Amino acid sequence: MKKICSTTILCILFLVPSAAYSQGPGQGPGPGAAQGEFQPLGDAPVPAENPITEAKRVLGKILFWDEQLSSDNTVACGTCHQPAAGGSDLRLGMNPGFDQIFGTDDDVVGSPGIKRLDNSGQPLVHPLFGLEAQVTDRASPSFFTSMFAGSNFWDGRARDQFVDPLDGSSVVISSGGALESQAIVPILSTVEMAREGRTWTDVVNKLQQVQPLALASNIPPDMVDALVGNQLYGDLFEQAFGDSEITPARIGLAIATYERTLVPNETPWDLYIAGNDTAMTASQIAGWESFIDTPCANCHEPPRFSNDDFHNIGLRPSAEDLGLFDVSGQNNQRGDFKTPSLRNVGLRRALMHVGWVTDVEDALDFYNAGTSSTGHMQFLEDQDGIPGNPLDINALDIFAEDDTARAQFLDFMINGLTDPRVASESFPFDRPTLASETMTSASPVSITGINSGNTATDASFRISVLDSAGQGGNDFARTDVLTIAANIAVDPADVGNSARLFCVVIYNGAMFARNEAGVFTLWDGNEATLPAMDTRVLTAVEVVSIVQGLSNVPGQFQLYVAYENENQQLVYSGSPATFSVAP
Repeated sequence: MKKICSTTILCILFLVPSAAYSQGPGQGPGPGAAQGEFQPLGDAPVPAENPITEAKRVLGKILFWDEQLSSDNTVACGTCHQPAAGGSDLRLGMNPGFDQIFGTDDDVVGSPGIKRLDNSGQPLVHPLFGLEAQVTDRASPSFFTSMFAGSNFWDGRARDQFVDPLDGSSVVISSGGALESQAIVPILSTVEMAREGRTWTDVVNKLQQVQPLALASNIPPDMVDALVGNQLYGDLFEQAFGDSEITPARIGLAIATYERTLVPNETPWDLYIAGNDTAMTASQIAGWESFIDTPCANCHEPPRFSNDDFHNIGLRPSAEDLGLFDVSGQNNQRGDFKTPSLRNVGLRRALMHVGWVTDVEDALDFYNAGTSSTGHMQFLEDQDGIPGNPLDINALDIFAEDDTARAQFLDFMINGLTDPRVASESFPFDRPTLASETMTSASPVSITGINSGNTATDASFRISVLDSAGQGGNDFARTDVLTIAANIAVDPADVGNSARLFCVVIYNGAMFARNEAGVFTLWDGNEATLPAMDTRVLTAVEVVSIVQGLSNVPGQFQLYVAYENENQQLVYSGSPATFSVAP
């Protein structure tokens, strides 16, 4: 494979003083040279200890798309890794980042996981997310091409050697098992899929009892065929491994087997490099020819369009997320993160590990930020240089002033590197419809805010009412144990000010207010006598725990949440959140 660190780039540096990469369509290597120097992406390497079989592949596919693998039946592996999202996530959630304060510069766009659950699976009010889904502190990476890597996750903590998770030492795969190492981690993550204290025994016991894919719909034919006759997980494991024992190692082996069959190697670029000169458009060919003559290709090396190495490109200060350093302990790897593949990058909506880079053009703007005014900035303290190239990242100026070349460059990356089977979710990238994609009853009630002067504010309120199983709604049985909390998106004008918080419940026509002791006392409606439940300095998002463990209280409930702003006005939910408990 050609190493892009060549005299081509050095010549460009000498010829173009501004380091602008603005070559025209005719200055690249041309189709013949490209076809001779590069090869399409081939099949994934397979470790000897985990050969691919059809039974194991289908079992892995079923596990990957089964929400029952999570503690509360709301998250599957595929929830955060959808083909139509390029192997990542179209759902975007906000994590407050290093400072744990929403609305500041270090916020991260991550993936919604599960609600916080205690050891028994009952909902807990999370200090940042309330009763809503927790959000990961890094964006969901694409898993496509991860089967070629020697380590996985943004920080590389899923290693090449796969050890049995039950004892942490028995070697299952001696080399080439990074995919297996990664596959099992989210299952016990209390943010992604697990209640607090979840063990592998809990996971295995659950899989022994449930009907595979019981929550899914529109199930693809290969999965339907595997489940004919109401096959249970024990039956599927027996077909894949020779006996019905379900173990965490086998779960990892099966999921990794499925993932190894998802190689996105039918992009227009692959077909073009294989000899089909019409597979890419003239614009995409020009973009490809310019791509390999830019420093982008030094890290995003064809055919994987990644070197699977780790770099600090200066997205944020290293101290906010140390990345590879937390795995390796090497000071020169502070803030280093894995180079993502550019394959199917045009389908993704949250790029880089921070997630707030929105698309390919936005990523290009980030790299050009050192030499152009793009709205981005680079943090230089631990920023790496470009491998095999004397140019620093903050010296890049890639087609910032050449609209035609820039459009061709983006066309190649967005369209030339997209596998149409991935975009359309066609076999082998097909999938079932998840229950979480069709359920709406658990959504919090969103309410616009107004103030006591009867004018609209920029505050809004999201009030969640969950039963003991973590399910939301507005009609509950008397036997349900309810947990109630609110997330307040504070009016930006009020952020940083000290404020008192209030909660009023109208129960069967009578008004009750929650005091600091957590007790609801009868209230006469006079604002001067309204007790506060808390006093705090307001951040962009405030979580208010209203009640935990409400049970055996039938009737009609209406809830208002409020805070007092610096002008001594009450800012409150303009209409109540309502629910009822049957007699």
